[in-house]
Amino acid sequence: MNTVKKKPYPRNEDIAEAILEVLWKLPLIKPVDFYDLVISALKEKGFYTGLVNRKRVWKVYERMIRTGRIPDYLMVTKEDKELL
Repeated sequence: MNTVKKKPYPRNEDIAEAILEVLWKLPLIKPVDFYDLVISALKEKGFYTGLVNRKRVWKVYERMIRTGRIPDYLMVTKEDKELL
């Protein structure tokens, strides 16, 4: 019997890994292009991205900054803007 396996839905940790991959490959990325590149990275890994929205990707990015996992490479968080 031919059963088609569904693609897995990405967890927040999977999105975080895709963010790290995108920032590692393209360190001078613009915030406008960030979401599309993260989605592309997730699709390359075989995830279903139909329900992953911009807000979720940016929330994961912000959480990574707040926990100290990465610096704010894109300079988009409020705290960094206040320092300027």
